Amino acid sequence: MDLTPQEINAMLPFVLKRENVGRYEDGAVVFCDRRQYPFEKRFMRCEDVESVAVAIETMVTQGGGPWVIAVYALALRARQVASESSDQIRQQLEQTAQRLMATRPTNTFIHRSLKNALAAAETALAAGEDPEQAILDWMEPTRDEIYLRSAKMGRYGADLIEDGDGVLTMCFAETAFLLGLAFAHQDGKQIHVYTPETRPYLQGAKLTAPSVHELGIPVTLITDNMPTYVVSQGKVQKYFTAADLVTLDGHVVNKIGTFQNALACHYHHVPYFAYAWAPDPNKPDRASIEVEERDPNEIREAKGVPTTISGIDAYYPAFDITPPHVVSGVITKYGILSAYDLKRYFGKEKPLG
Repeated sequence: MDLTPQEINAMLPFVLKRENVGRYEDGAVVFCDRRQYPFEKRFMRCEDVESVAVAIETMVTQGGGPWVIAVYALALRARQVASESSDQIRQQLEQTAQRLMATRPTNTFIHRSLKNALAAAETALAAGEDPEQAILDWMEPTRDEIYLRSAKMGRYGADLIEDGDGVLTMCFAETAFLLGLAFAHQDGKQIHVYTPETRPYLQGAKLTAPSVHELGIPVTLITDNMPTYVVSQGKVQKYFTAADLVTLDGHVVNKIGTFQNALACHYHHVPYFAYAWAPDPNKPDRASIEVEERDPNEIREAKGVPTTISGIDAYYPAFDITPPHVVSGVITKYGILSAYDLKRYFGKEKPLG
C-alpha cells in the first residue's frame, strides 16, 4: 500500500481532512468547530495563544485536533515575539508551551509534540534563524508521517475485520479507525458500525456517526448505556477505539465508557483493539496516569439544555483506564501487538511527536 498523504487525506470524511483539523494562515490558527458539526461547517480563527488554549479546553476541537492547533499556536507566538532577544523568545515560547500543555493533562501527545516543536525553535534560535519557520518546517513532515502511519494502522485494522462484522466503537476514534473502515469497505466487506452517543459532548453522535455515514458504511447510533445489550445480541464481532494514552505496560486510556464496553466485550468473547500512535515512554504504568476531571456542570446539561437541577452533585472524569488483560491487541505502526509487549517495541524509541 503506497498512498501519499494527499491520497490518504482525500479518503477521509470532512471533519478529518487535514485542512479542516487545523491549518496555519499568515499568523492565525484556523480549525473546524467540532461543537457545531455536522449541522454547520463553521471554522474558528485564532490570532492569539489564549484563544487557542480556550478552544482546546472548551472542546472546540478534540482527539487529534488539539496537538495540531497547539503547535501552530506556538508558531503564532514565535511570530508575535520575533523582534525580541533570543532569550526573551525562548522564555515566551516556553511559557506558551506550558499554557497549551495544561489544556490536556491526560492526552500527553500534545505535550510531546510541543516539546519537539520547542526543540526545533531552539535549534533555529541558536543558528540565528527564524523559530516560527522552524516550527512549521518540523510540523508539516510530522503531519505527513502521522497520515502515513495512520494509513498503515488502518490497513492492519481492516484486515482484522471480517465480511459481515458488526463493529463497535466509542467516542471519535479518528483517522486510523476511519481509514480502517474505509479500507475494509473498499475490500468489499459488508460491515455495520455501532457508535454510542458519547455524553456529554456527543462526539459519537455528532462526529463518528456522520463520518462513517459519509464513507458509505451503515452506522447505527446507540446511547451510552446500550453497548452491553447490543453485544449480548451478537450484533458486534469487533470493538475498536482510539487511545488518548497508552502506558508502556499496556493500560489503554480513552474516553470515559471505553472500559465498561471492553468489559462487556471480554465477557462475550468479542475482541477489543485500540489504535495507538505509540505508548508514552514517560508513562510506565497505571500509577503514572493523570485522568482529567472536567467541570461537573458539563454533565448537568446536554447541548446547553439543563438535564437536572443545579443543586445536584455531579462528577466528570473525562477518561477511563482499560487494563491490558482485556485488550486483545494494540494496533501500531509495527502491527498488532500484545498490550503486554509494547515496552519491547517502544521502550527505547524516540516517539513521534
